[in-house]
Amino acid sequence: MSETKLVAEPRTQFGKGAARKIRRDHKIPAVMYGHGAKPIHITLPGHDSMMALKAANALLTIVLGDEEHLALAKDVQRDPIKPVIEHVDLVIVRRGEKVTVSVPVHVEGEAASDAVVTTDHTELELEVEATHIPETIVVSVEGLAAGTQILAGAVTLPEGATLVTAPEALVVNITAMVSEEALSADLAGEGASTEAAEASADEA
Repeated sequence: MSETKLVAEPRTQFGKGAARKIRRDHKIPAVMYGHGAKPIHITLPGHDSMMALKAANALLTIVLGDEEHLALAKDVQRDPIKPVIEHVDLVIVRRGEKVTVSVPVHVEGEAASDAVVTTDHTELELEVEATHIPETIVVSVEGLAAGTQILAGAVTLPEGATLVTAPEALVVNITAMVSEEALSADLAGEGASTEAAEASADEA
């Protein structure tokens, strides 16, 4: 994953009013912490930060005066309605340091024609080097038949990554496609059961 450099400013005013003013100026209030250091309150450039934080587990180089800090976006608080980031929590990391992150699962390929593919775990938790966080974990279902299950322990991980998610966790489940005839029969059966139950209730 590539690093994005963001030039930050120190933040000295706090509270809801100060945060609103920062956002009106098209900037984002944020805090950096980690490695025993005191929290560093900063302001990030709005547009560049929003672009960088579109990616999961964004690795950022935060330039603050004469110092640079390598950081991971740990918590991004977004406005529920507007396309606005309200606040960002950043964790300071070091090159070579291992971190635990959740990485999205990307399913590719076509399973057998009579099969339905369901993703049970859309993310897997991994321990990886901070500067080598994969953007996705690719799981291929090419040609797999109904009845196949792919567990977390069977997924091929990027080099240097260690699985944190339980190995027995179900990632992808491939089941048989239900035909229209079978679905109609099931619905008819359910309807008949409902009618019988209503008739019994009326007789009681």
